[in-house]
Amino acid sequence: MSALKCMIVDDEPLACRLLSSYVERTDSLTLAGSFTSASRGLEAINSVVPDIAFLDIQMPEMSGIELAGRITAAGTRVVFTTAYPDFALEGFRVNALHYLLKPISYSEFLEAVGRAAVLRPQSGEERYITVKSEYRLIRICVSDILYIEGLKDYIKIYTDGEPRPVLTLMSMKAVEALLPQENFMRVHRSYIANTGRIRLFEQGRIVYGDARIPVSDSCRAMLMERLQNPY
Repeated sequence: MSALKCMIVDDEPLACRLLSSYVERTDSLTLAGSFTSASRGLEAINSVVPDIAFLDIQMPEMSGIELAGRITAAGTRVVFTTAYPDFALEGFRVNALHYLLKPISYSEFLEAVGRAAVLRPQSGEERYITVKSEYRLIRICVSDILYIEGLKDYIKIYTDGEPRPVLTLMSMKAVEALLPQENFMRVHRSYIANTGRIRLFEQGRIVYGDARIPVSDSCRAMLMERLQNPY
């Protein structure tokens, strides 16, 4: 299972070293490069195609906003870093996933990486999501997910072969957007099911081992159609 590739572009060497240390202490990440030159960083990003690029917004040679607009590497997700909160809104206007306000703590760093959760398919096969749980980053194979339960601002991700679910701060809408629609379906206000892993449906409920997942009346016909005519 390969780690997420990260690149850092910041004209402040101390900031580069701090983020590099955060990447190195996180098992699910690998550092693909760190640059104090925006032009060199841009060239490397478009060549290596990292999963995440941490870009300082205010740099003398080229701003992080401009740099982000010149990234042609498909799949690279941008997280801005800045000492000035006023730049945050401008960062989101270029579709940044998140921004980190300096000085950056490790927990804030993990939160930003968690938002960059969707990974490109590995070798055209498996897909993964990465979520933050109890100050850890957990990488989950999408095909192993059985179902997801929503609990207010949190979700529980239940996977095959694991006795306990992964609890993470994320909305149902956000996680639903990360999952392939051909395999996952919102079957209830509080549940998303992996329809490819359904083996038994009885009395209006999906059965996963000892768990019984309710299906709302509005979703039942669509689920039956999906089960009888899978993609």
